[in-house]
Amino acid sequence: MLLVKLGGSVLTDKARLRTPRKTAILRLTKELAGLGDDLIVVHGAGSFGHVLARRYRLNGVASPSKAKGAAIVQRDVRALDDLVVGGLLKAGLAPVALPPSAILSLDDGRLASFEVSPFEDYVRQGFTPVTFGDVVRDRTRGVAVCSGDVLMLEIAKAFRPRCVVFAADVDGLFTSDPKKRGDARLLLSVAEADLPLIDFGPAKGPDVTGGIEAKVRRMLEIASHADECIIVNGNVKNRVRDALRGRIVVGTRVVGGH
Repeated sequence: MLLVKLGGSVLTDKARLRTPRKTAILRLTKELAGLGDDLIVVHGAGSFGHVLARRYRLNGVASPSKAKGAAIVQRDVRALDDLVVGGLLKAGLAPVALPPSAILSLDDGRLASFEVSPFEDYVRQGFTPVTFGDVVRDRTRGVAVCSGDVLMLEIAKAFRPRCVVFAADVDGLFTSDPKKRGDARLLLSVAEADLPLIDFGPAKGPDVTGGIEAKVRRMLEIASHADECIIVNGNVKNRVRDALRGRIVVGTRVVGGH
């Protein structure tokens, strides 16, 4: 089993509302074909989710005004998912979309329920399940944002994949933001003990899923349920493909506690 997360910053211009990077989507989905193993794809919402989720305060307390905002964001993230599914179809795979709003719920922002059987059933039949960051039911808040990384963790727990790849818009995890600091150093591997050495800084652009530090902590959890977990640059041609094939690539290996 292979598990890949296509980051919203790779699939979209994260700072511009509903702006897909269509060439990148087609290239990346083509790279996911012909890998010779079962595959599950998770993708971020990028500018199809974060911008309006922040504007409508969808992670805040329950209120009637959130309903319309939640509906708009759900519609938008499905539009991005349609582009990803379309790319996978064009590449020769048999993708099937599994919207998180239909298979899980939260309670005050934390996972309350998750239905893994649709993933198991579709994989068994030769499909490629595709899921994504979404707005879902929340028992306390009414609705809330569920990040793709939460889905990655639950899927990793259920399938214990051979390889997990996170496609980011940089070469991996750095000691600080490489887009702002010329002295930022790429970490070849990262474990929990390394986190104090990293200057995470504020998120670049709108982010309603906790920023990079929360993502890295979740990655460490995910790595403990996989044989291999690596962060690579999804903007570099064939790097995601090569990482999933087990080839040596530039990136950061995430080391979880097994």
